[in-house]
Amino acid sequence: MSRQSNHVQEYCLTVIIWTAATMVSIPFIWLMGDLLWNGWSHLSFNFVFSAPLNAGREGGIGPILISTLLLVGVCMGVAVPMGMGTALFLSEYTRHDHVLGRLIRGSLDVLAGVPSIVFGLFGNALFCQVLGFGFSILSGGLTLACMVLPILIRTVEESFRVISREQRLSAAALGLSKSTTIRTILLPAAIPGLLVGGILGLGRAIAETAALIFTSGYVDRMPESLMDSGRSLAVHIYDLSMNVAGGNPHAYATALVLVSLLFMINLSSSWIASRWTLSNQLPT
Repeated sequence: MSRQSNHVQEYCLTVIIWTAATMVSIPFIWLMGDLLWNGWSHLSFNFVFSAPLNAGREGGIGPILISTLLLVGVCMGVAVPMGMGTALFLSEYTRHDHVLGRLIRGSLDVLAGVPSIVFGLFGNALFCQVLGFGFSILSGGLTLACMVLPILIRTVEESFRVISREQRLSAAALGLSKSTTIRTILLPAAIPGLLVGGILGLGRAIAETAALIFTSGYVDRMPESLMDSGRSLAVHIYDLSMNVAGGNPHAYATALVLVSLLFMINLSSSWIASRWTLSNQLPT
């Protein structure tokens, strides 16, 4: 009787697990199917590289794609070094119960839950007006960096903390300085965590709309510098679907490009992380 009961429990647990996994997969499959069905026929080489015409109903998304890449470049160029430095400070230079460390972690947790529209208003007030950057790619990228930092810092910090204490003690026993230990032991071991945090932050940044409307603007022409206004892919999708009559076909095609870009970023990061881990496991 006990064996039969265990078999029934195992069967029920298996059904629950498969049902949960299927329910999670259905929205993704539905979303991708909808994008492919409505956007694939409008996707072409000319669409990806040409400029938008007739308010986006015709032409392509070339300047918008460049603006998006510049926004993401500014965002990650600022967020990665600041996030790494802060994560190192929290994990290596402060105790877990240190007052300053607790204050910083609490602030990061609050910032991680702040709505993007608030970041947009903050970025407009600080970067556009106080610092005088105006509606520009630089203002939008810096605002995105502020949004990405909480996720990036906490993820990288946890990557540093899971490194065993024995590795740090072994480095100290060999006479390695703190900076050498960080450079040769901690940073290589934390690279997968950095990539995970970067992907999470990048996913939020590249799909952001509200914050960029107030900072980088709506302009859909090719940017000539970081001080030019630029429209991101997400803002372009919003504009086509909400403000442009007959813009839905190109909105679907743009969304398909955006999702494909996220796929490529995820696959590239996973490949880099696996190669990095394998190279560090090989004997020298």
